Amino acid sequence: MSFSELRREYSLTGLRRADLEPDPLTQFRKWFDQATGARAGGRVRRLFVRWYKRLFLAAGAVQVDLNAMTLATVDPQGRPSTRVVLLKALDERGFVFYTNYSSRKGMELAGNPHAALTIYWADQERQVCVAGTADRVSGAESDAYFKSRPQRSRIAAWASDQSQVIADRAELEGKWRQYDAKYPGENVPRPPYWGGYVLVPERVEFWQGRPNRLHDRFRYTRQPNNSWLIERLSP
Repeated sequence: MSFSELRREYSLTGLRRADLEPDPLTQFRKWFDQATGARAGGRVRRLFVRWYKRLFLAAGAVQVDLNAMTLATVDPQGRPSTRVVLLKALDERGFVFYTNYSSRKGMELAGNPHAALTIYWADQERQVCVAGTADRVSGAESDAYFKSRPQRSRIAAWASDQSQVIADRAELEGKWRQYDAKYPGENVPRPPYWGGYVLVPERVEFWQGRPNRLHDRFRYTRQPNNSWLIERLSP
């Protein structure tokens, strides 16, 4: 099958101005809760979980990462790069994710903190696009999250010089064993080059798929007084 033959009609629901919360982070939380079934209670939630597992986990299917976000950054020459990161917190500041500060994205954010995120929930026929600036979270916040990670993941943060060239996989696994021996048990400190960022939004767009490609699309733009201007956009 050719790429041009891949087509999909969007027909689940619509999005009206009256459906939107005044604050985009509250609206995002509402959509995220709907995507994960968090707002369904009792029997409804059990039915959702059963349907989700049957649809996405049957026949060896891989579970969808509902908190996956495509992060876009730019280098000093203005050339963009993207990768998928995981949303680990959402609060009044914005969208929080964690990474190696010395990685490509970390170095690019150090040079230019302007960045963008895209979150896509195919089964909901929804997309959220966020643009703003990324700031490092505090060391205490990074420490608290790092401590919550599985022990093996914490060891991996020490073993991986993220984005750097290595000779082969044996080199990577050898470094992992080295740090596993150095930090036995659960007492694995956070590497000084590893921590969190919060992307503080200046613009947030909510996209809901609709039939005939006449999608619903709304943009929130932060105003000087930190209120939000909401506008419908042509799809």
